[in-house]
Amino acid sequence: MSQTTSGGLPGVTAKSRNRILKSVLKGVSRSFYLTLRVLPKNLREPIGLAYLLARAADTIADRKHSGLRGSRLEGLLILRAQVAGSADLAILQELVAKSVDTLSSPKDRALFSSLVELFSMLESMNPSDQGQVRWVVGTLTEGMEMDLDVFPGQDARHLTAFATAADLDRYAYLVAGCVGKFWTNVTTAHEPSLSHWDTAEMSSKGVRFGKGLQLTNVLRDIPGDLRMGRCYLPADELAASGLTPEDLLDQSNEELARQVLVPWVQTALGHLEAAEEYLLAIPRSSVRLRLACLWPLLLGLATLARLASSNNWLDRDAEIKVSRRWVYRMMLKSLFFVRSDRLLRRWIGRLRRQVESAT
Repeated sequence: MSQTTSGGLPGVTAKSRNRILKSVLKGVSRSFYLTLRVLPKNLREPIGLAYLLARAADTIADRKHSGLRGSRLEGLLILRAQVAGSADLAILQELVAKSVDTLSSPKDRALFSSLVELFSMLESMNPSDQGQVRWVVGTLTEGMEMDLDVFPGQDARHLTAFATAADLDRYAYLVAGCVGKFWTNVTTAHEPSLSHWDTAEMSSKGVRFGKGLQLTNVLRDIPGDLRMGRCYLPADELAASGLTPEDLLDQSNEELARQVLVPWVQTALGHLEAAEEYLLAIPRSSVRLRLACLWPLLLGLATLARLASSNNWLDRDAEIKVSRRWVYRMMLKSLFFVRSDRLLRRWIGRLRRQVESAT
């Protein structure tokens, strides 16, 4: 007999859960999939489910997604409402039907084809994990809504910028910083090794961890975002350097732009210093949890170092990122370093100094 959740959705078999948290998740995020697989097993479902629901919301809200802004916002708000309370099967099925028809990627279609099962997994969770997933996905969708509200255009002809630093900071919290709080709450609830943590203090550091990674992404993606109508750098800071958002489309303004860019690199670096404290607060015996935090921290620092030393920050053709080879070597090296605070501090410190010397 088929079981149903408390919300009336069809139940999810163990086989389906395994497929979703492996093949579906791997299809839409190869890098996060590696992080999820290294986590302790009891953390994979709440964290993996939160990621997949947020990924579905982001796909609906995506600037490149076909359709007008209004329809994207409408779909995003429908999904948020379903996350916030008991889901309605008919509404979910309609959302799936409308979304699948507009998706070109087979991997995204596989995600939306599993949407009802994702909500079934959510409603079958224990109340604590369920509450955390609902909260973080709801908060993440607020960031997506902010993106749609501030940046209604989809190309450089309709270029818009955040007004102030406070706007960028709030955005960084909504789309990434909140994940640090969620991560802290979920891991402390499941991992006895973290029972000594001051959850409020560590949540604050986790928020800064997320903000640091998001600011790094923002700085890395500036040329592409500008051509999609989005300037995340604050307009008032640009104006103080004699620039408009449109001026950033001209690579010859690189030197002036660095007056705005470099302080944001330093802000991101400060947040990632808090991330280092967060990482080293994890007991050395919790190897899997350490690795899951170490990898994004090292990747963020290495990316910042490349950005800070680049002379082609505004060049749309100059892709600034670490190589896949670097990532694989980093992951291998981390297996030998992860239990040693001294070696981790030395490794992280070297990357941090590379950023500092370039700014």
